[in-house]
Order: sequence, then structure tokens, then C-alpha cells
Amino acid sequence: MRWLMLYARSRQAPTSAAAVTLIALAVWAFNRGDGTDAVDAINPIAFFVLAASVAAGSVGLGGQDLALDRTAAIRWAPRRAAHTLLIGAVAGAALLAVQAMGPKFAPTEVVVRDSAGLVGLAALGAVLCGAHLAWTLPIGWLAFTVLVPPLPPNTAGKAVGWMTFPPGTEASTWTAVALLVTGTMLYAAAGPRR
Repeated sequence: MRWLMLYARSRQAPTSAAAVTLIALAVWAFNRGDGTDAVDAINPIAFFVLAASVAAGSVGLGGQDLALDRTAAIRWAPRRAAHTLLIGAVAGAALLAVQAMGPKFAPTEVVVRDSAGLVGLAALGAVLCGAHLAWTLPIGWLAFTVLVPPLPPNTAGKAVGWMTFPPGTEASTWTAVALLVTGTMLYAAAGPRR
């Protein structure tokens, strides 16, 4: 159990957990009456909460010494994959906890889909840009999705704007799954860029 504590501290997990908690508490405090009771409506606040939570967790996708990570006598791939999936689970759980206490920002399926896709982007960002810049891909995709005019509801539009489409949109779901699988597999195999 000691290795788990050391791993969590080396990956800044306590700081990331505190940031995710503060994000969730701030959203809950400032939006107690602003959510919707409709199950199928999506409030853009959901995208920002998930992206901010994933960005907070993504700082731990690399350790203090990347050379040590690459030469250690332990298998890193399962730990990296578990770490990536845990970031997505915590980000989604934080938003679902806020929704359980009052405001409804998005259906559960959208929360799960979006947190999975965003954490896949963060893992891909760690591989391409390094752990210190892993947040750039999820935040960049969010910015693109929010700032670009509404995308057409064809398959390509649903794939590019996967975060904003309602639950049950196959192209959006498959895009998020593809991002999760690709990002997690590449990060688990290669680790963060130096």
C-alpha cells in the first residue's frame, strides 16, 4: 500500500483532488438554482466543469523524473491506464455529485461520454506535448466546440462537436470512445513526452 501513496504523491494526486473538489463546490455554490430539471437538456457549464476537472487531473500524468519512470523495474502500462481512467471517473463523479445535490446540467450518459473523451484527449496530450501540457488538448477542443458556430447535425458535425450533442448520438459516442481508447493506449504504452 505504501507504493500507492508514493505514486499518488509523485503524481500530485492530492492537489488534483483538491482542485476538482473546489471546482465542484464552486459550481454547486454559484448554480444552485440555475440548473434544469429536464433530463435531456445540456447546460454548457457541464462541459466547463468536466474539462476543468480533467485538466486538474492531467498534471499528474507525468512524474518528477521521466527517466526514472522509463527505467523502473515495474510495469508502467497498467498503472498509466488505470491512472487515466481514474482521472475520467473522478471528473465525471464530481459533476454527478454536484447534480445529485441540486442543479442538473447534463444527463448521466453525456457526463460519462464527455469525461471519457476529455480524459482520452488529456492522455493523448501527455503523449504528444508532455504531462505539463496535457491539458491543452481537452481545453483546446472545448474552446473550439464552444467558439465555433453550431456544427451541422451530419455525421462529421456530430463527430467534431461530440461534447455538445444529446445522449444517444452514435457519432458523438463513438468519437468519445475512440479518443478514450486511443489516448489511454498510447499513454499506457509510451508514457508522457519528455
